[in-house]
Amino acid sequence: MKDVPLARQIDFVFQQLEHELIGACAGTVLLQVRNNVVGKFGVKHHPIYLKDNEVHAEQSGLTRDQVQSFRGLAIEALKLKRNWTHGEILYDFSVKSNHKGWSASVLYESNYNMSTWNNAILHERRSLMNYSS
Repeated sequence: MKDVPLARQIDFVFQQLEHELIGACAGTVLLQVRNNVVGKFGVKHHPIYLKDNEVHAEQSGLTRDQVQSFRGLAIEALKLKRNWTHGEILYDFSVKSNHKGWSASVLYESNYNMSTWNNAILHERRSLMNYSS
């Protein structure tokens, strides 16, 4: 997957998760990314909801066509990703209570490892030290 563009990987992820997304009313598709390669991915969803102090099972959720649109939105949203290579991508979704529409949003989380910079700074300092005195 290292040579596969991130957009293509996201397309693959949504294909793998389609069976879980169809019928889901609300939740989050999550992807963990390292070096622009998707590692772990999955769906967090809400199988029940509370209405008038009563617990109800989810009713009809995303349709196959809505999942296809969601996948397109996820790929298109990559244009808004900044220059990070490590982090998480979270796609939240929900089906409107009237079942006539749905909504989605994206959250990008970049991750950096301070030890990488600490090693670079330490190496730079050692190369600048004068050991002749």
